[in-house]
Amino acid sequence: MSIMIGKKYQQVVQFIREQITNQCYLPDEKLPSIRALSQQLQVSKNTVIRGYEQLEAAGDITPHPRSGFRVSKLNTSSKESQLPPSEVDLIGLSKVILSQPLSPDLVHAGSAHPNTDFPAIRSLYAEIGRHSRYQTNIPSHYQIPPGNETLIKQLVHINQELGISTSPNKILITHGAQQAISLSLQAVTQPGDVVLVDSPCYFGTLLIIESLKLKAIEVPANPTTGIDLAATEHAINHWPIKAIVINPSYNNPTGYVMPDDARRQFLAITKNIPIIEDDVFGGLAYQEHPATLKSLDQQDRVIYCSSLSKTLDSRLRIGWVLAGKYQDAIEHRLLCDNMGSLNLMQSAVGEFLSSGKYRQHLGVIRRTYRRNQRNFAALFVDALNQHPSLIGQFHLSQPEGSFLCWLTLPSNTDTFAIYQQALTMGISILPGSMFGTQGQYNHCIRLSFATFEQNDHWQQGITLLAGIIALHVTIKPISAHTKTSTIKRA
Repeated sequence: MSIMIGKKYQQVVQFIREQITNQCYLPDEKLPSIRALSQQLQVSKNTVIRGYEQLEAAGDITPHPRSGFRVSKLNTSSKESQLPPSEVDLIGLSKVILSQPLSPDLVHAGSAHPNTDFPAIRSLYAEIGRHSRYQTNIPSHYQIPPGNETLIKQLVHINQELGISTSPNKILITHGAQQAISLSLQAVTQPGDVVLVDSPCYFGTLLIIESLKLKAIEVPANPTTGIDLAATEHAINHWPIKAIVINPSYNNPTGYVMPDDARRQFLAITKNIPIIEDDVFGGLAYQEHPATLKSLDQQDRVIYCSSLSKTLDSRLRIGWVLAGKYQDAIEHRLLCDNMGSLNLMQSAVGEFLSSGKYRQHLGVIRRTYRRNQRNFAALFVDALNQHPSLIGQFHLSQPEGSFLCWLTLPSNTDTFAIYQQALTMGISILPGSMFGTQGQYNHCIRLSFATFEQNDHWQQGITLLAGIIALHVTIKPISAHTKTSTIKRA
């Protein structure tokens, strides 16, 4: 009998460790009570107690008087499970998912496009219309780099509000942040080089790495605090990393914000490696924007990339780069690759930004997204918890900016299958397989609450999505005859 119980408590240990690894429970987060876990896994309370005692002895969890057990704060380094550099092959999957038509009837919880149903957006397109008519009265010409003078002057102010002091001659206008990141990587790497990214990583960045024939080393990131610093240092000491691409503020897909102290540590341990900072969501902080890596950089090696795609409209395709000491190389590539930019869009957006309506718009959308985040999370968590098999089996990130969040489910969950079924039921989500090169996020889902509304359409969609997820999540009780873990890795 003692052998049987021993096997059971070891499986409790395995279960909790997998939940921590899969980030269903984060550092310092409270674990289920002994009674709750015993009911969930259908084992005795003594079995759970013994499992928790072993986890405590190993340093995985810590006891808190009158508060149960919490995940250890020190148990955050993932360097042992870090994947080696690898080639990226996401284009096939990306084509399948991104080519899906988005019907107006869908519950749009998968797209990273902003909500454009605001008065300022209508004013913006009225300005574009006026500039379109004006273009017929002037000779055809190219808008050569660095870009439209009025637009650049307004971007100086936008960067200053984010804590970045710059001047007009330091800004290069690009075709969205995607081109800014691509040009930056081209300036500091060669095909075959290794690039470090935070993981999960925005699939657009991985596609750039794939197109440039680079290799990615994916360093795990906590959904709340960001990239693992110990694992970052470990990777730098073991691989010839030529560049780093990181999205440290309101990260896509998890929503994490790297703390200021961690940002300074990150700059210190990355030595002289060029850092490409993706800050497209930086303007969507619900409260105060954290210090950018660019503003903390003392070596002029941080290349700052951003755009208006998330704060205004992704269809504008207006981004910019503050290239630091790499400006000449990036400007050269920009001129050679593009020759000319979108004259109409740059001049119209420049005039719109000059009107002062953009600042007012930011205040409105920040309040809207903050309200959406709270209401969406409350509704979705409640819908998930209506299914007994999901209680304690998921983690939904709670970002303090942007309009994206990250759902983590048990490791044997196939979220691509959930994505496919949800789409047939009129619900758009994005499976986690888009955000890693080795299928390590197949059990995760990126969700958007940009267009969320408290109405029957969204209520029914979220309830239906929770039901679909429950059909795909199976947590088997620990049986006396079970010889292997109740949760198997995908």
